[in-house]
Amino acid sequence: MSQNQPHFYRGRFSVAPMLDWTTRHCRYFHRQFSRHTLLYTEMVTTGAIIHAKYDHLEFSLTENPVALQLGGSDPVQLAQCAKIAETRGYHEINLNVGCPSDRVQNGMFGACLMAKADLVAECVNAMQAVVEIPVTVKTRIGIDNLDSYEFLCDFVQKVHKAGCQELIIHARKAWLSGLSPKENREIPPLDYERVYQLKRDFPHLFMSINGGIKTIEEIQQHLQQMDGVMVGREAYQNPSLLGHIDQALFDPTSPIVTPREAVEKMFPYIEQQLSQGVYLNHIARHMLGAFQHCKGARQWRRYLSENAHKTGADLKVVETALSFVEA
Repeated sequence: MSQNQPHFYRGRFSVAPMLDWTTRHCRYFHRQFSRHTLLYTEMVTTGAIIHAKYDHLEFSLTENPVALQLGGSDPVQLAQCAKIAETRGYHEINLNVGCPSDRVQNGMFGACLMAKADLVAECVNAMQAVVEIPVTVKTRIGIDNLDSYEFLCDFVQKVHKAGCQELIIHARKAWLSGLSPKENREIPPLDYERVYQLKRDFPHLFMSINGGIKTIEEIQQHLQQMDGVMVGREAYQNPSLLGHIDQALFDPTSPIVTPREAVEKMFPYIEQQLSQGVYLNHIARHMLGAFQHCKGARQWRRYLSENAHKTGADLKVVETALSFVEA
């Protein structure tokens, strides 16, 4: 993979879409740690974009590069939403074929779509036809008893034939019933070797691996086999990891960004958002894990948790919480 190709360089490292977590405030905070990390939205359904009064696509262009993850299975609606997202400035459209929750299944999207490869291909083709930005698919390695390697290869082949050039593979299968979404992230065993084999068998496809990855060393090991790595909860709960990404994966001359630097860079944003009526807690809750393993981290979390939700809470709350953390 050539790092002179910005399209591929873009997806070398990413933070996974996480419902209720990767909001625009969270992404803005993560961007303070890393210039190059590709950030994902929460999954947004096509119905929410088309019918809801609330603007589900609101984001700041300074968050870019950002990918919009869509939930849906209607090719026409997906194409409509993809086009809107492109005009709004998103860098990628990602189709969710990995979430196993009951609510997602009832809406006919998420992991259950693995059993409908032809429909997924139709959806990808419809979106690809109306946008110039990449259309990608995030999927599992299988669902229920449809978990053979042949099944996975057939799915990938059909989606690729429809025009998809990039896949993010969560290296676990999903059980569509009997396990909660949380259990589906922990109980099905990780199978990195199956994902590696998929990359070897489809060398022309850009593939990222996801699932259970926590350290820079693990990321670098996976990049010996894969084009990209996606990290989820570890990046959210310990965002200081992101402060090392640019130097470790993109540019050796990039400085390591400390949690304190990232928090202080948030001050103007926090004041701006508060002036627009945003509650401090909507921003601060995404910053609780900033000082994992630092002296004063517990006091930082406690002070923010106890005070950021109060009426009139402002930047002084964050500054006071920061004073408990040793420099």
